[in-house]
Amino acid sequence: MSACMILSAVLISLGGLCSLTRQAQMLQQNSYFPSRYLNWLKGERSPKVFVSAFSLILTVLLILLKSDILCLIFSALSFLIRLYYAYLGQKKSIKKLVFTARVKRQYVAAVLLFALLTVLGAVLKLRALFLAAAVLSYIPALTILLVRFFNSPAENAVSRWYVNDAKRMLREHSNLTVIGVTGSYGKTSTKYVLETFLSQKYNVLITPQSFNTPMGIVRTVRGSLRPETQVFIAEMGAKKIGDIKEICDIANPQMGVITSVGPQHLDTFHSIENVVKTKFELADHVLRSGGTVFLNTDNELIAEKARLMSSVSYGKSGDVSYKNVRYSENGMSFDIAYKNGEIHIVTKLLGLHNVINITAAAAVALKLFVAPRDIAFAATKLRPVEHRLQMKSFIGGSIMLDDAYNANPVGSLEACRVLSQFEGKKKIVITPGLVELGEKEYECNFELGRAAAKAADILVFVGKVRSKPLKEGAEKEEFSGEMHIVGSFKEALSAVSGALNRDTVVLVENDLPDNYLK
Repeated sequence: MSACMILSAVLISLGGLCSLTRQAQMLQQNSYFPSRYLNWLKGERSPKVFVSAFSLILTVLLILLKSDILCLIFSALSFLIRLYYAYLGQKKSIKKLVFTARVKRQYVAAVLLFALLTVLGAVLKLRALFLAAAVLSYIPALTILLVRFFNSPAENAVSRWYVNDAKRMLREHSNLTVIGVTGSYGKTSTKYVLETFLSQKYNVLITPQSFNTPMGIVRTVRGSLRPETQVFIAEMGAKKIGDIKEICDIANPQMGVITSVGPQHLDTFHSIENVVKTKFELADHVLRSGGTVFLNTDNELIAEKARLMSSVSYGKSGDVSYKNVRYSENGMSFDIAYKNGEIHIVTKLLGLHNVINITAAAAVALKLFVAPRDIAFAATKLRPVEHRLQMKSFIGGSIMLDDAYNANPVGSLEACRVLSQFEGKKKIVITPGLVELGEKEYECNFELGRAAAKAADILVFVGKVRSKPLKEGAEKEEFSGEMHIVGSFKEALSAVSGALNRDTVVLVENDLPDNYLK
């Protein structure tokens, strides 16, 4: 076996590790579900796919024909090109690969796999093993799936140890009140509002950002729970039946808030009935332990279930209700009514969905004996959760309504309604639409297109294919303003740059990660 061939195998393997970055990123963005990752893979039509196929064929021919010098030259060029594109891909990505411990273990396994094939090929003088390395190198999707399969036992063992350690810590914290917050939408915002209200009286820990998976809960507990913590607010996300139950088994909440039920993640839930069942796994757990459940009865699906169980309802006509909602340039105001009185709320937050979120948090805070005047004071300190209908200064003195992290049908329609309130301003909507809605996806995006057309003067839809229902919805409203269909957010900003000034408001509605932008 020539030195050129061995060096070629090393470069082929290093190139494979570079190409693995994109696949690890997409597997991570698809929550490590092989089925969701494979669905993304089916839609991948990048020119790089065809370049990889050509490179694999050429490399195989060079190895079989024993053109070792040519193989070395091509492998070196291929490695440098793939290294550059791996770097460029991460730099341009909306949501970059996060190098968690799990991802690092994937790379270690991939390194060992390529090293094994290269070393054995050199020692045994078997070109077939170099061919295997080439296949894995130029088909990185196969590599990431193999690595996931081989790492599964270790990943499961690590997860079990972390989960059991978190459970131990929570058991030993005897005076801790755990509050679970779940819902198809609104759970993150409600969590932050609730933290602000309860912090007026208690030492509060919350799951940060969108740490709403079992391991997100575990990571928060193990990294941030302190002896002085009195309340732990755990956001609970779900993409399939049993997900909320799994989190409840870890956190053991004594109180639960269900903010909403809607057509989210229907690609994994398959039906709205499964969504309802999963969200109410929180209620089932809390009620079994003698705790209190808070239900948003403005949501019809929740209201149906609320009639069948003991709970504290909140909403327009709930046990804790809101009324007299008013908007101004400084935010909004409204009144919260409860059994013993009313609380006048003044806040910089915008939108009816935030009225509901604040009412939910007030209901829990009142149950935990936070004074009404402290709730009113805390409401004045509320600021929008980052990227959730957050008002910002933008290009040319314009205003941005940054709703980039919103991805639900109700919230997106409310964002358009808020935009329409800016009288005397030129209004722009930039959106790629909504995802993970299963058979409801077309309908929801059609309605978003209609709402955007009613609210805005300029529409920019991102995604040549997925913009179709948005465009058709706008056309249904006989939209007569400017409409642009673009391939990326960078192109979207270029399309409206000439219209951005002090008299312009731009709504950025949903900012999809890379695995959806097609």
